[in-house]
Amino acid sequence: MAKKKQEMTPEERLAAALVPGEEQPYQLPEGWKWVYLGKITTIVGGGTPSSSHPEYYDGGEVPWITPADLSNYHEVYISRGKKNITEQGLAKSSTKLMPPNTVLLSSRAPIGYVAIAENDICTNQGFKSFLPSVHFEPRYLYWFFKGNQTLLTQYASGTTFLELSARRAGEIKFPIAPISEQQRLVARIESLFAKLDAAKEKVQSVFDAHEMRKAALLHDAFAGKLTAKWRTEQGISFDVWRVEKLENLCEKITCGKTPKNDISSQGEIPYLKVYNIVNDEIDFLSKPQYIPRYVHDTKLKSSILKPNDVIMNIVGPPLRKIAIIPDTYREWNMNQAIVRFRPKDGLNYRFLYYALLNPETLDDVIQKTKGVVGQANISITQSRNLKIKLPSLSEQQEIVRILDRLLGREEQVRQSAESVLETIDRMKQSILARAFRGEL
Repeated sequence: MAKKKQEMTPEERLAAALVPGEEQPYQLPEGWKWVYLGKITTIVGGGTPSSSHPEYYDGGEVPWITPADLSNYHEVYISRGKKNITEQGLAKSSTKLMPPNTVLLSSRAPIGYVAIAENDICTNQGFKSFLPSVHFEPRYLYWFFKGNQTLLTQYASGTTFLELSARRAGEIKFPIAPISEQQRLVARIESLFAKLDAAKEKVQSVFDAHEMRKAALLHDAFAGKLTAKWRTEQGISFDVWRVEKLENLCEKITCGKTPKNDISSQGEIPYLKVYNIVNDEIDFLSKPQYIPRYVHDTKLKSSILKPNDVIMNIVGPPLRKIAIIPDTYREWNMNQAIVRFRPKDGLNYRFLYYALLNPETLDDVIQKTKGVVGQANISITQSRNLKIKLPSLSEQQEIVRILDRLLGREEQVRQSAESVLETIDRMKQSILARAFRGEL
């Protein structure tokens, strides 16, 4: 009778997992070792019970998670997702029940979400999970993954979408420190992160309040409050304000088209899509596209854009993307997801821009938007029927002057807050990089 293969001791398993010197990414402190991750732990995939069997889900008490459960999830440990499965669903699928302290890593759509199992748990096929090991603290591996998102993607492959296979996950080179040092590093990382998170929370509150402050200023502007003193000085009554449809205040309001086989990364006429509207401005250089002059002058003649035209996206989500066409080109064009407003005499183009930014202008129409599942559309007719409050041209100019100043100040605050948030994120990545080099 054949002898049963003897299991390796932890020391033997660690020795077998060592990365040869010439393949080690960088030098580690004394006592640390480079190992292949798959040789010091067991990597487990997941599965999904058939949805055609309600008995696999209904009344289930077995925690089962998908990558969607980790989207915007900021805790280290997770106990369950939005769905549970039944014992029968567990038995009749390829998902596996894993013990507490298993490190759960999303391996596709997207790669890099990570959490630690707080209790017995199973996952769908979008995970590669790393069972507890005597060689690492779960939180030590958790933080390694958090600091190496780019590395994880480099180990992935695929044509339709990237996926990290169990085999490739096992080939990840992992800098392993003595357990006592791992515990010290985890405590140090989490102490530093707690301080950064406290600062981030304060800055985030300033950043999050930006849209509320902006909406309040726009409300006051179009309620006539910002120019109340100006009207008194000018001897003008608020009664001169009137409500008008935009089709009466603009030249023909229209959207663009997508010319087949005529869009390229170089060309004559800049061609705008919704992703070119960023933070209420045109951002063309990050992803420029062009169409030929003859297409611009013929097939897309009706959607020619000129400097000081105001554009708005009519396909979302999100909606409410507004911008003014800059003068960097004499003419532009646009696709069918954007509508153009070209003010007639008597309507200041920047006043129109602010009127469209005012949430109250679009609130009603957005509540009535229609589209395919996951999409929200505003029609051309709805765009033409939008109503704004209109004062005299001189008061429009005064409102624009005041809003330029106040909203410009608000934008500076927003940018400063955004910069601080980005700095905090960079600091976190720096802390993690130093930790796994033994420099923390």
